[in-house]
Amino acid sequence: AGCSERVAALFRRNLQPTLTYWSVFFSFGLCIAFLGPTLLDLRCQTQSSLSQITWVFFSQQFCLLLGSCLGGVFKRTLSQSLVALFASSLAISVVFAIIPLCHNVVVLAVVMAMAGLAMGCIDTISNMQLVKIYQKDSAIFLQALHFFVGFGALLSPLIADPFLSDTNCILSNSTLNATSNLPHIRKSLVPHHPGNLSHYELPMKGMVVTRVSYAFWIMALINLPVPIAVFFLLYKERLVPCFNNGRRPLLSADELAMETQPAEKDNHSSLPPKECGHDDLFSCCQGKNFRGAPYSYFAVHVAGALVLFMSDGIIGEYSGFVYSYAVEEPLSVVHKVAGYLPSLFWGFITLGRLISIPVSYRMKPATMVSINVVGVLVTFLLLLIFSYSVVFLFVGTACLGLFLSSTFPSMLAYTEDILQYKAPGSMHQAGRVDMGGNEE
Repeated sequence: AGCSERVAALFRRNLQPTLTYWSVFFSFGLCIAFLGPTLLDLRCQTQSSLSQITWVFFSQQFCLLLGSCLGGVFKRTLSQSLVALFASSLAISVVFAIIPLCHNVVVLAVVMAMAGLAMGCIDTISNMQLVKIYQKDSAIFLQALHFFVGFGALLSPLIADPFLSDTNCILSNSTLNATSNLPHIRKSLVPHHPGNLSHYELPMKGMVVTRVSYAFWIMALINLPVPIAVFFLLYKERLVPCFNNGRRPLLSADELAMETQPAEKDNHSSLPPKECGHDDLFSCCQGKNFRGAPYSYFAVHVAGALVLFMSDGIIGEYSGFVYSYAVEEPLSVVHKVAGYLPSLFWGFITLGRLISIPVSYRMKPATMVSINVVGVLVTFLLLLIFSYSVVFLFVGTACLGLFLSSTFPSMLAYTEDILQYKAPGSMHQAGRVDMGGNEE
């Protein structure tokens, strides 16, 4: 009871920043999920080939990795973090607004690179700020944070769907021949394998007829309250230069009691002796910061990075792979039926993240990580054993999404729990290296 009251009081005290970080992660999910379903319409808009337009995936994902590293620079102070979040969330709305104006594939790739940088900063800073606020109680709030990614990723394709072209959006003499393959091509787009689509010929010249611009403008408007919320948080913290005329407000009696409350005596033997060296991007890699650190310190970081690398890599690739796998031999699932597999996968990821919010309050992060990792391995083993079963492909896809859903936030909470996690996103960035795919 005492623990729940303490967590509830901490949440009430940090209600505005917590809701702000959650809303910023909604922007992250909204931005990462739209590219897959809209790619064919963007191909028409830029009048490019399939192999050319799929490189836009690479542009976004590569800069997402760079942005995750860049976010470690801005996390040193609250002022830098909030300014970076404000700029990043505003950039996402700007990107949504100007995508319809990009009629060249290179320009579109540059715009998506900007979006990737913004998403990477959001990813690192939001996770680190929540960990900094809630520390050993961060598990439940990290689960909620990652639920908002899934919610945004689920909403984005739903917004885009009414505006996608049912027929080829470039009218030419060969349009009728290519139109019948369009739904299959849309679902077969895999970010890292543009060669898989080289045998499809779609017209590059002709009259462009697409309404996808409306989808991007709607998403720009939906995302606009997010940078406004970050600005209000900056204003509340007296970090806006034009309004910084007074001191920050005094703490209430309850908040003062929490501030002066004796810290719990935890065993931090796994920490290195000093916490210096966070002044630049690569300071975490300086040898002086690791002198005297026990082997367990490195082992936990390596194990955590591997788990995040595995989970994010699977999430990124499986959603694009499962459709292509289902429609080929030996399963030969009908294209329309196979199209439900990615939606099923992301639906259960979102459901799992929602379920994990109350579960993480009752269960330790280490237990959740163990259940998730074992569940993923067992699911893959059963998928191999029943590789000829269409029914189990659907069941396995749902189970895989469920077990993968909370792996990332649980692992982050676990490392914070045993290492007093304060590094500038080193393991977090390792997970992003292999993400590659798009949530949709």
